[in-house]
Amino acid sequence: MRIRLVAATATAAGTLAVLAAVPAHATEYRSALKIKGVQYDAPGRDSNSCTTGNTDEEYLTIKNYSSGTTVNLRGYVVKDKAGNKFTFSHNHYLQPGDYVKLRGGHGTDSDRNNVVYRNNCNFMWNNDKDTIYLYKPSGSGADSHAYTKSGNDPDGNGYITFHG
Repeated sequence: MRIRLVAATATAAGTLAVLAAVPAHATEYRSALKIKGVQYDAPGRDSNSCTTGNTDEEYLTIKNYSSGTTVNLRGYVVKDKAGNKFTFSHNHYLQPGDYVKLRGGHGTDSDRNNVVYRNNCNFMWNNDKDTIYLYKPSGSGADSHAYTKSGNDPDGNGYITFHG
């Protein structure tokens, strides 16, 4: 009996050690849609002017990693740590392996060009650190990632890849 108790205790301790080793900055959800990457710092000097600014150069790439399911983005929500959010209010279908770039600024949404604009000239992602959340229309989590410029962007180009 004592051997089983010791073995069970060792197994439980090993499980806790493995759980403690999982990074706290990412939560893995069962979802076809994942955050592929983020251009959190637009190239050049940040300017949120709607006419001459570069908020359209800041974007989030969301990809359908499913091998056989088309996903409609309508109702999906993207948020940052401060609570700024964007809701996909129109139908936008992602075929398996397809992606969309959610850009700041104003523009024309296009399935063909894989782009949706937030129609907001304010930058959404912080240049030093932030957390990105992707929610399903039901409100349940689809994906989330926290980043820091110093910890996740070694080449300093303002782009981080989360899922290849």
